[in-house]
Amino acid sequence: MTQRRVLVLNHFAVPPGYPGGTRHVELFSRLPGWSYVIIAGRRNMITGQPQRAEPGFHPVAVTPYRGNGLGRVLNWASYAVTATVSGLRQPRPDVVYASSPHLLAGLSGCVVATLRRTPFVLEVRDLWPRVLVDMGTLAETSLAYRALERLERFLYQRSDRVVIMAPGVRAAIEGKGVAPEKIVFIPNAADPDDFVPSADRDELRRRYRFTRRTAVYAGAHGPANGLDLLLAAAKAVPEIDVVLVGSGVEKPRLQAAALGIRNVRFLDPVPKTEIPDLLHAADVGVHVLADVELFRAGVSPNKVFDYMAAGLPIVTNSPGTVGDLVMGADSGYVTSPGHLAHGLGQMVQASPDELAKMGAAGRGWIRENQSRTAMSHALGRLLAPLVDEAGEAPR
Repeated sequence: MTQRRVLVLNHFAVPPGYPGGTRHVELFSRLPGWSYVIIAGRRNMITGQPQRAEPGFHPVAVTPYRGNGLGRVLNWASYAVTATVSGLRQPRPDVVYASSPHLLAGLSGCVVATLRRTPFVLEVRDLWPRVLVDMGTLAETSLAYRALERLERFLYQRSDRVVIMAPGVRAAIEGKGVAPEKIVFIPNAADPDDFVPSADRDELRRRYRFTRRTAVYAGAHGPANGLDLLLAAAKAVPEIDVVLVGSGVEKPRLQAAALGIRNVRFLDPVPKTEIPDLLHAADVGVHVLADVELFRAGVSPNKVFDYMAAGLPIVTNSPGTVGDLVMGADSGYVTSPGHLAHGLGQMVQASPDELAKMGAAGRGWIRENQSRTAMSHALGRLLAPLVDEAGEAPR
């Protein structure tokens, strides 16, 4: 049987074992009968370090940037150019699969798919440009918003399928004129078998210097993450230590803002292979987002699934999709965006047995309902008919 090829465009993807987004490596590597090449930016968004080519992973040159200004937009544009050139030089794929958040990656995928005459799948990680308006980054009346909104509609029209990662996104995309049967739900996921620690808990707690009940936030430090809310909650609940692990444009400012909050500590990003150890050493996993209405229904956060797979009880300030997940799995506490301190306080008061019960419930839920293997099978069911349809259509 001939192996089929999928070309994946994801600006911010990283190879296995590194800090950052490994969704596509983990999904496509589990897909029998398929080979894959992921085209990503050459610089790791979290660590700032260069990324090298590995089997199935092809980094391309992008311009450097700091902050959220023009340099960041040029970085996106440079990826669109170099990814398109690289995609056209790859062996002809059977499917082109492009992932947002920024729409220029989708445009690059659309161009490659059109020129190579292959099906095009667009994955929507964030509802651009709507999320930029809701966060106050763009005005709805601005020229930039109107241009991005036109590009968004164009990509929806040209795609053969649109993959969404949160169920609440479906209505918004259908509202742009996308047929319901064209939209496929494949959320983020995690496998408990990937979260086996390398040492016992006492040793790991000594390694990370966790001496009291400790809540860990492991993820990006950007405007959307609302980490000022976490700092305020930590200050209000001094009985629990809060450790923020990761990087992002907001980190230096957050570190300055945390001076004097004695129960807050920042750690550098850790490799993906170290995440099981970090989470096993912690007592609580924290998920926090800025107070943006769109986030109630439009997110599928990796960190929540990682916490569940690691058996870690969760506190989230995101009611809606995430909150319903945590409550439905009995795996933690949900608060309103500005009341994260209440959730941390609940975790302080919980007994070790109660924490273990919540962690075990989350771990069981993710194994039964949303493992990487199950999501990979869903991806296979999406891709195979596209190839068959393309094979029947005239070239």
